[in-house]
Amino acid sequence: KSSGKMKVSKAERLRLQKEEERKLKEEEEARLQAQQEAAARLEKETIEKEQMEKLEAKYHEQRESEVAELCSLEQKFLSAQQWKTERRAYAKWEHYLSCDGIPDPTVLQEINTFMSLWREDQNEDVHLVMEKGEQVLELIEKLQFLLLDGLPSEITEKEAVQYQESILKLQNLLHQKYNEATEHLLKRASMYEDSETGNMQAVIKDENVTFCIWANLKKKVRFNSHVVFDAQHGFDLPKPLAASSVAVRILHTRYDHLSPFWLQWQTVPKLEVLDSSELTQHSKDNVEEPEKEEDKPREDPNVPAEEEMHSDGRKSTVSLKENSNSPADINETEEEIEKKSEILDVPSQAQDPLMHAETREKEEAITDENIVDLQQFLPVGGVYHIDALHLPPQVKQVKDWSMVELLDAGLEAYPYPPAEAEDSTHPPVQITLRLSDSVMYFEDPVVARWDPVGKLWRTDGISNVKYEMQEKSITFEMGAFYTIALLQDAHLNLPYEAWELQPTGMDEALLTVTTVFATIQIKVKGNQCMLSSVLVEEKDALSHIAGKWISPVDLRAVLKKAGVNIFPGEYSHNYVPVKKKAPLAEVKAYQQIALLAPAFAFAWSKWNLEAGPEQVVFKVSEHLAADSDKDWSLFMFNGLKAQKLKIIETSEAFSEQLEEDSEFHSTLYHMLKDFASKEAIAKVEAASFLFVDVVYQLLLATRVLTYS
Repeated sequence: KSSGKMKVSKAERLRLQKEEERKLKEEEEARLQAQQEAAARLEKETIEKEQMEKLEAKYHEQRESEVAELCSLEQKFLSAQQWKTERRAYAKWEHYLSCDGIPDPTVLQEINTFMSLWREDQNEDVHLVMEKGEQVLELIEKLQFLLLDGLPSEITEKEAVQYQESILKLQNLLHQKYNEATEHLLKRASMYEDSETGNMQAVIKDENVTFCIWANLKKKVRFNSHVVFDAQHGFDLPKPLAASSVAVRILHTRYDHLSPFWLQWQTVPKLEVLDSSELTQHSKDNVEEPEKEEDKPREDPNVPAEEEMHSDGRKSTVSLKENSNSPADINETEEEIEKKSEILDVPSQAQDPLMHAETREKEEAITDENIVDLQQFLPVGGVYHIDALHLPPQVKQVKDWSMVELLDAGLEAYPYPPAEAEDSTHPPVQITLRLSDSVMYFEDPVVARWDPVGKLWRTDGISNVKYEMQEKSITFEMGAFYTIALLQDAHLNLPYEAWELQPTGMDEALLTVTTVFATIQIKVKGNQCMLSSVLVEEKDALSHIAGKWISPVDLRAVLKKAGVNIFPGEYSHNYVPVKKKAPLAEVKAYQQIALLAPAFAFAWSKWNLEAGPEQVVFKVSEHLAADSDKDWSLFMFNGLKAQKLKIIETSEAFSEQLEEDSEFHSTLYHMLKDFASKEAIAKVEAASFLFVDVVYQLLLATRVLTYS
């Protein structure tokens, strides 16, 4: 038995020995294979490293010449600004020659004379006041446009303050005249007597304002308190007022003259274009001696470090000098780029230091939950001035004479609830407003009342709000008579789901922005743009403002007024979950996309979010014919270096790997030039500077590379 065991043990040892030899052989083969793979990988990495070093060397070698070539194209931005300046000067001269009696709102003497004459005008007919009011609104719009679109070199700080003061005076005068016209109507209340109730009921309107006026002429205690105007606005008169000499006015202005200036004028950041001598300067001294200004620490956390002083002492927004395409950018450090991270958050130069202070005060003041945060919510659809008024003495007809008692006080508010009965309970005022078809409400609007003391909107004092989306009406109760606005989240349409910019002809393009609620298409042609369509649930909306060629500044105002806000504000990143992009990459991308827009289509890429804050990623395709298919490729750009990516939109993961047979370039222009046809480059070079400027303004206004 023991010898049998010995034999089994020898066989087992032999088997184990063979197994060991097989394992050693496999391990040796695996080791050799790993060595071969490591050697191959090392060789590949060495080759790739050498190739990348060659590409990097070529990139640095070509940078100066590429930047110089791009600068010649960027002269289009300077030409556009010069054209705007000359056009404004020409329009001013044309107005002077016209002698049409309409004042130049920028000339203080003319605008003061205009206001004085109208203030002294005793004609209070409501139709004449509304007609004159339209002229006043045009003057206000002209001044606001100058503050929004004017260059820092064109408007001094003193002039900016003057324009703001003129706007405020015009707004106050206009509302004063509306009050005088209301008093004039109420003195002749019997002329508008309703046949059923015997009370005055009148609706007078134009495209800017609607007067809904009711007067309690019969003073019946059992009077049906529910009043509905032809304009479909209505109210329930509180019973304590049923026997009183009271009038109720719902004055709907389709504009907002109450919200603070900083909100109304908040616009996209502006970056000055360098003059031609600075644009073409490419000395090596710039490389060796970067600006010392970059090293200065911030003294005031509320004032961006990039602000610089003009000769007139006014601070401007950051100039393109800091983002210039000079060789100095080669040596730009990460710290210097980081210091530029606030460029896109700099307000327009329309905001003088006083307005900056006002902004800061508002930021600090919002501690009460009843105060509306106007950085988050936007008044849309205008303002509803809802007033209870003392019914003035009525005009009496004595033979051929019209006699009326004149009161020094003018139009007087009727106190409700009475001041002496503040502690007692008084029924609320119920209001029903028919919302305008020209405004989009994507969610239930927030009803807020104006606080004239704090100069802000509040939500307290408003209760039992009921919004009927199908009927487009809203009903609510108020503790007193207030001035009301309906507010909407300013960021409902942010972030965008997608965007695309494509050329449609010579100096023509179409920008499509897709949001959660709507698809907005904007056409560009020459120096103007036009809202082409707004699709909501595949249905056309806002047709009343579509099809009109206007400036980008006006387009922003029109869309915001209509409740379609696709223009991020100064503080939008606090309310929208986005990853902010470095301004160096974002701004330069917008500039160069605008320059290339005549021949190339650009679109959203999901990989832009994965690329990090220092890089922007987007799709590009040459697009010479409007009906041609797009052959998309992905490109990445950081403001200093452009490259074509190997990945495609449907790849499983993001990679910065360079596309085979491609190289680095300092500009998108030269990057696309490697793959573009001669016809496409010729269209880019021949494009109108006005077209390029409008595309750039729209891209900077929508900020599609950050908010999508």
